Formats: sequence, structure tokens, C-alpha cells
Amino acid sequence: MRVAPVGDSLLIPIQHPVHHKEVDFKRHHPGKKARRWVVEVSHSWFNRFRKLLVRYEKLARSFLALNHLAAAIIAFRKVPLKVNVVYG
Repeated sequence: MRVAPVGDSLLIPIQHPVHHKEVDFKRHHPGKKARRWVVEVSHSWFNRFRKLLVRYEKLARSFLALNHLAAAIIAFRKVPLKVNVVYG
């Protein structure tokens, strides 16, 4: 680590050891993509529902009901079905 003099004070660079691990991992495994946290993925699923993204509801119970409906739709879409429920 080099220390660069700046005026009367010294400038010491900050090292991020976690960043070096990420860079090394990307070098050794170029085909792998970065994984997202479970919370980030679920937030992106809920953000697809426009009514939830911008809160238009005045009542908390209406907003909560829409959250429950969105969660049910998300869960329903994740279940693999052999038959299309809508069209039989």
C-alpha cells in the first residue's frame, strides 16, 4: 500500500477485501452470473404490480389486501401445472 502525500496531510487509500474476492471469483468463473438476494427478487416480483408500486390506496386494509392478492398470484404462477387452469 502506497501513501501519497497531499499538502500537510497524508492520503491513505482504502482497501476493500470483499471486492477483491468478487473480482477473483469473476475471473475464475466467467460464465456465472451474480446471484441476487431473496429479498431483492421478491421486491422485483411485487414491483411488477403497478397498483402496489405507487400506493394509490387510502386505507391500510385495502393496501394489505392488495399485497395478499399479489402474493397469491406470485405463488400461483410459481406452481408448475400440467393443465392450463383458465382454458382447461
